[in-house]
Amino acid sequence: MSEVNFGPMPDKDGYFGEYGGQIIPPELKQVMDDINDAYQEIKETAEFKDELDMLFATYVGRPSPIYHAKRLSDKIGGAQIYLKREDLNHTGAHKINHCLGEALLAKHMNKTKVIAETGAGQHGVALATACALVGIPCEIHMGQVDIEKEAPNVTKMKILGCKLVPVTRGTATLKDAVDSAFEEYLKDPVNTIYAIGSVVGPHPFPKMVRDFQSVIGREARAQFLDSNGKLPNYITACVGGGSNAMGLFTEFLNDSDVGIVGVEPAGMGLDTDMHSATMTKGSKGAIHGFKCYVLQDEQGEPLPVHSIASGLDYPGVGPQHCLLKDLGRVEYETATDEECLNAFMQLSQVEGIIPALESSHAVAWAMKKAATLSPDQTILVNLSGRGDKDADYVAEKLGL
Repeated sequence: MSEVNFGPMPDKDGYFGEYGGQIIPPELKQVMDDINDAYQEIKETAEFKDELDMLFATYVGRPSPIYHAKRLSDKIGGAQIYLKREDLNHTGAHKINHCLGEALLAKHMNKTKVIAETGAGQHGVALATACALVGIPCEIHMGQVDIEKEAPNVTKMKILGCKLVPVTRGTATLKDAVDSAFEEYLKDPVNTIYAIGSVVGPHPFPKMVRDFQSVIGREARAQFLDSNGKLPNYITACVGGGSNAMGLFTEFLNDSDVGIVGVEPAGMGLDTDMHSATMTKGSKGAIHGFKCYVLQDEQGEPLPVHSIASGLDYPGVGPQHCLLKDLGRVEYETATDEECLNAFMQLSQVEGIIPALESSHAVAWAMKKAATLSPDQTILVNLSGRGDKDADYVAEKLGL
């Protein structure tokens, strides 16, 4: 690993090394800069921090606990597996962390509408929740394939009062939902705000979403030290766009003894075209206003991607992840759909915790890795969401 002090990132232009930035139409440059300026202005104010901390504690239910999955660890044999229980947050996932921050920012900027995309529906539910809380209209774009897979979250979004826009173009999944939402946003970028759902998009969103999500790692590091007297040997999280992973990883970057692993969806296999393993199989390019690794064709157009987990089927990835890969600080591994389903069922039936299919990728890697380690070693998994949204889909797929 390179000897690097992982200090403040990105630079003033929104670059993490060569990744990130603002690859956007000139008319959007000022709009994005205004969002950055507003964020920089309010993020250190006592009023904003106090309100966000209060909502984290009394609305979200933070801090989320760390749970020792002892029965699962004993069954596997080897390292002890621990779970950072983001699935216990209000709305059932880590997404509420940045959605509250983005909704408060929208209110501060006097925006009249919030627009966003969603894949698995967790970001959509969380943003609809946050917008209901602060009283701002919300419009969510979602691929038709994902609408059919994630029916419980679709119902929740409608109950919460948001306008749901089905997207049928292309593969009718997350990338297409992003395209649709961004086009709608361009119609009135002055009065609306596009609340991006991960550490992707043009500057300042990769930085801003990471900052709001970093509460996960701050809590987890302190909690693990308090309960175990040492840091975990490994920390891991699933990576699509990469927000839950950056939320956990950020606080541990300078802890050189802690191995950090992001787990991507290998789908039907890396030897097929039915996967979303951007960091593993992608190449340097640009998508949705920023530079990153991209699964792309020879013309630089994003390829169709696949994952059993709707929140991970994205052909790009957060720019900070790309830099951390190049520097060797974070390793990026994969888990197949089959491994994901096995982890989903194992955690459900051995620990009584039904995880999101997204999170199950990280659980799958942890289970595989634990078997190769000694019982005195530890792995901390960011359990980024709960699986009630996936239960009917999994039951149908497995014939339960």
